[in-house]
Amino acid sequence: MVTLSPGVLLIADPFLKDPNFARTVILLCEYQEQGSFGFVINKLFDQHLDSLIPDVLMNNIPVFYGGPVQVDTIHFVHQQPELITGGVEIVPGVFWGGRFDNVVELLNKGLLDLKKIKFFIGYSGWTGGQLEEELKGKSWITSGSTAALIFEQKEQQIWQQSLKNLGSNFALMANFPIDPSLN
Repeated sequence: MVTLSPGVLLIADPFLKDPNFARTVILLCEYQEQGSFGFVINKLFDQHLDSLIPDVLMNNIPVFYGGPVQVDTIHFVHQQPELITGGVEIVPGVFWGGRFDNVVELLNKGLLDLKKIKFFIGYSGWTGGQLEEELKGKSWITSGSTAALIFEQKEQQIWQQSLKNLGSNFALMANFPIDPSLN
């Protein structure tokens, strides 16, 4: 098991039934004794950024469902610290947050590489000790992350690829049915 820290991936156990987290991968952005949070990186939201933020002029920028907490907030991770100021590096070359007004301006000028930024509505959060209990209950499998996986353009493949990256024992899990009783 990987030690919990920013940049760790929480991969949903194949049999996790919680509709918010079934077959999801969460990028942990902050881990502290009093609580933790991160973003689901593989679940598209049903609206684009311009429909959520009227100041964004560019159409069809995808937004991901970051989690069930504060679904009235927008967050982002990126690989463009030379353009977006104020971010916190969570994995080498991957930054969480920064000045949102700066991001909107850069988007409207067409200066951001959309393959190097990912937007989220809401986030996934845990109170102190809650995530550790979920890990003991085998809800999550932990793994290191890479920029390539975080910014994968085919979000429906992230969960399976995350498991396959852990080796052959986990690769088998990637093909498990959601409900084995239906087989």
